[in-house]
Amino acid sequence: MKKRLKVNGIIMTFTALVIAFFPRFFLRAYSGGIREEILEALGFALILLGQIIRVSARGYKAEHSRDSQALIQGGPYQVVRNPMYLGIFLIGLGVILAIFKWWAAAVFVVVFILRYILLIYKEEKKLGAMFPQAYPEYCQKVPRIFPALSSVIKLDIIEYLPIRLIWFKKEIGAIFTLLLFTLLVESWEDIAKVGFRGYLQQSRWIFLTLALFIIFVILLNKRINKRDEPIPSKK
Repeated sequence: MKKRLKVNGIIMTFTALVIAFFPRFFLRAYSGGIREEILEALGFALILLGQIIRVSARGYKAEHSRDSQALIQGGPYQVVRNPMYLGIFLIGLGVILAIFKWWAAAVFVVVFILRYILLIYKEEKKLGAMFPQAYPEYCQKVPRIFPALSSVIKLDIIEYLPIRLIWFKKEIGAIFTLLLFTLLVESWEDIAKVGFRGYLQQSRWIFLTLALFIIFVILLNKRINKRDEPIPSKK
C-alpha cells in the first residue's frame, strides 16, 4: 500500500509540474455558455461520485475483511470487484471534464490502464491463491471494474454504496484538496474574464452539485444507520 501511494504521489507531482509549465497546452480555454457550465458540473459530479465509491469501498472493507482473512463480497464489492479503482477512474475522468482539453481523456485512459492493470492482475492472483474456490466463483458473478446496469438497478443503493460519515475522516483532507485544486484551476481564467460576480453566476451548477453531494452523503449515512438499528423486542 505504501509503495503504491508513493508511486501515485510521484505520478501526480510530475503531472502537476508539467501542467504548471504548459497550462495552455493541457487546460481548456474559457469559452462561457451553458455547454461549458454543464461540462464543469458533470466533471465535479464524477469527482464526487468517485470519492463516494472510494470511501464506501475502503470503509466497508475495513469493517468486514477481518484483517484481510475474509473475501469481501458485499457492499460495493457485490457490483464490482475493484470499486476503489472504479472510484479513481471516475475522479480522474471528472477532473478531465472540468478543466482539461478533450484529448487529455484519451491520455488519462491509457495511463490508467498502464498503471492499474498489472496491479489488478497481481491482486487477483493473490486472492485466487487465498480463496481457491470462493474467488473464481466470485469473479464469474461480479465484473472487474465497471458494474452491470442490471445489478445497480435491482439493488437498494445502500446495499452496494453504504456510507458512514466516520469513514470520511481519513479521506476528507484529500477530497477537499482535490476539489479546491480543480476549482481554482477552473475559476482562474473565468474570474479574470467575467469577474468574481460573473463567475459565481456562471458556476451555479458546480455549487449545486457540491450541495447535492453533501445531502446525498448525509442521506446515505442516515439510511445505513437506520438499517443497522437493533429491532426492539416484542414483549
